[in-house]
Amino acid sequence: MAVAASFRPRVCVDGKFFRLGQKKFYVKGLAYGPFAPNAAGQAFASPERTKADLAQIREAGANLVRIYEVPAKWFLDLAAENQLKVLVDIPWNKHLCFLDSREAQAGAREAVRRAVYGCARHPAVFAFSVANEIPPDVVRWSGARAIAEFIDDLVHVAKQVDPECLCTFANYPPTEYLRPQATDFACFNLYLHEPQPLRNYLARLQMLADSKPLLLGEFGMDSLREGEERQAETLAWQIEAAFRAGLAGAVVFSFTDDWWRNGRRVDDWQMGLTTSQRKPKPAFAAVQRMFRAAPQLRLPRYPKVSVVVASYNGERTLGACLDSLQWLNYPDYEVILVDDGSTDTTPKLALQHTGVRYFRHEKNLGLSTARNTGIAAATGEIIAFTDSDCRADEDWLYYLVGDLLSGEFAAIGGPNLLPPEDSVVASAVMVSPGGPAHVMLTDREAEHIPGCNMAFYKWALAQIGGFDPAFHQAGDDVDICWRLQQAGWKIGFSPAAFVWHYRRSTVRAYLRQQYGYGEAEAILVRKHPECFNSIGASLWRGRIYTASRFGVFIRAPIIYRGRFGSAGFQSLYSAEPGVTLMLCTRPEYHVLVTLPLLVLSVTLHHVLPVAITSLLVSAGVCVAAGAQAALPKQKTRWWSRPLVAMLFFLQPLVRGWARYRGRLLVRRGSLAPEQSLDSIALRDSRQALRHVQYWAETPVDRLAWAAAILNRLDREGWPNKADIGWSEYDVEVHDGRWCRLQLATVAEVYAGAPGCKQMLRCRLRARWALRTKAAFWSLCALDLLVCGFFRHAWPWIWLVLLTLPLFVWFIRRQQRNLQSMIAILLDGLAKEWKLEKVSLKSKV
Repeated sequence: MAVAASFRPRVCVDGKFFRLGQKKFYVKGLAYGPFAPNAAGQAFASPERTKADLAQIREAGANLVRIYEVPAKWFLDLAAENQLKVLVDIPWNKHLCFLDSREAQAGAREAVRRAVYGCARHPAVFAFSVANEIPPDVVRWSGARAIAEFIDDLVHVAKQVDPECLCTFANYPPTEYLRPQATDFACFNLYLHEPQPLRNYLARLQMLADSKPLLLGEFGMDSLREGEERQAETLAWQIEAAFRAGLAGAVVFSFTDDWWRNGRRVDDWQMGLTTSQRKPKPAFAAVQRMFRAAPQLRLPRYPKVSVVVASYNGERTLGACLDSLQWLNYPDYEVILVDDGSTDTTPKLALQHTGVRYFRHEKNLGLSTARNTGIAAATGEIIAFTDSDCRADEDWLYYLVGDLLSGEFAAIGGPNLLPPEDSVVASAVMVSPGGPAHVMLTDREAEHIPGCNMAFYKWALAQIGGFDPAFHQAGDDVDICWRLQQAGWKIGFSPAAFVWHYRRSTVRAYLRQQYGYGEAEAILVRKHPECFNSIGASLWRGRIYTASRFGVFIRAPIIYRGRFGSAGFQSLYSAEPGVTLMLCTRPEYHVLVTLPLLVLSVTLHHVLPVAITSLLVSAGVCVAAGAQAALPKQKTRWWSRPLVAMLFFLQPLVRGWARYRGRLLVRRGSLAPEQSLDSIALRDSRQALRHVQYWAETPVDRLAWAAAILNRLDREGWPNKADIGWSEYDVEVHDGRWCRLQLATVAEVYAGAPGCKQMLRCRLRARWALRTKAAFWSLCALDLLVCGFFRHAWPWIWLVLLTLPLFVWFIRRQQRNLQSMIAILLDGLAKEWKLEKVSLKSKV
């Protein structure tokens, strides 16, 4: 009965799923036991009874049993004979306040060590659960962080005995907030008997699991109270919900009504698929049917998908990308490769993949243009995009399309994970700022999906005009997501539809990428100013999910526990990272604070300690960010965290420089419409431009007038930010460089006039942009510095002091430019509305 273990493959983690050899391993499990002690005193049935039970479990379509005691070797051998894997729950006194006792902690560690050693790398072992459902009052007593760290400690104990074993912790809703880091996959026990709450909570659990596989460790229904027919019906849709949600597997509780707890038989619950005498209930056939159908349950339909890959000199990873796309588990799709003027071996790689439709640009036209070429060539109803530095999971399209069809979405995306074979530097880059991330409004709806993993209905892309060719290297995914939502459509997220994404493997390549992102942000700020704050940082409404922490955490998260810690669902509300602290790493801080202090310290030596402190604060924040980075343990070296700290320091400077360079040095014509002769004449006239007003012979809807102004601004390419309810103006117009204009409207109704006439008044209030204010105060500081250097050279002082009024005159002229152009735009719109412009001196 002995089983050879030397050449049998073991289950391993593969992204969001498990793999056994060359094939994915989807867990289809049944809980088994514990039972009354057998003749040997073990909490299992006799070997003969066990052999018959395991054969019946296999007949039910299961490939795994979850047990709650450490098994003897004979049990594992029987499981292997029946081609069953075993999830072993390791028992210890977790219901006590174990962190208050060193003896209890040592006992738990010893229990884990003996369990893993006793199973001796047996091929039937799937994984070990080092703890199962720690009571919430015990967690509250000892502290969630301390409990999570102890769970991690138990995992490390298990890995010391068997480095390749899989470990987890079986959690449940009362302690949902526990987040141990060392577990290989997430496991959750969940008993919800209504379809929509279950689907909603599974979506939440996928967000909590993040890049790890999610296993539904227990679920079931009591046939004694609910009836056998309802038990069968409920288990069927629960299994379907679990696999459609992209879980890596599910374990039904339990195989039989015969089970023991706390030293006695449980008679008041009948959760089994069989009776105590192993007679199948209706639930047995229902589970058998669903297990045989899972994991790829049939979709409502299978629309054709066009997979578009845009590549520019991507030979290093393009071959792996195209190989992965040739073996997708989806019946109807095509692969389109758009070579955007590559100078490497991309054409040869394309020829080696005969099923790929290949298109080539003779010169590099940019990422957006390449993707638009793919859209034009696509014949599918759905167009999916990935990058040449990605390789897709074989079920990528199945989950992507399935979730797209199940919701009211026009587009959908999924996660991108670090390939296990990627370099140590790439793992450091992954946790550094600026990487691709998805931004979630809810557990299902996204605000942004990264361009390396996204899909759209073709009609949606046509409706918004495809990708904007202005985005040459990056930013196109952000732009198209925002434009799609502005058109009234929603974007979904499929947590199981993942791709492996190779990160930049050198610091130079990473910084070059961030420079490209900065250039893209300069365009995004002009196109979507409402989505950025005054210093150019993006304003996301949703929560950002990324391996990189975009700030330093300075306070603990908050846990909702319910009255006296009794809530059935206890949620963790993560503290926002200290984004304010990260401001001292931005280029604006160095230009406005650190650099002036260093310059002043040349003549004012007592300022030098302040300048050094400013630099140390910036460096300290970056060191703290590096220390908090969630680096993969197997890819961490002694220099990994210092490298991450250095990237946290360099990335804002490189990206910020590119962003400001793009915003300050861009051609005028790409910012907004050129000035007309009429606007130039108006600018140079003595006419006041702060107000314009129009006479309406019949009443005009002011809201419709404001909406028409917005449409005209958008049509003529003016960057603008509309009021969302908090402003004293209707729209803010930007010129892209030095100033902004706040346009407010008011309607005056003259009831005494014939026909109830109306006056529409528009106020054009010009304001300085933030960079203008920064430049002004920098000039002031420079003037003071020059005065300090040339205290006795009065001609030089007067020359320098003249820069301030000249600067103010220049900015005032820019403001009149903007006012005159908007006034001419309003005059043109007023003509279309048949409104008469009225001089400010006119009387009614």
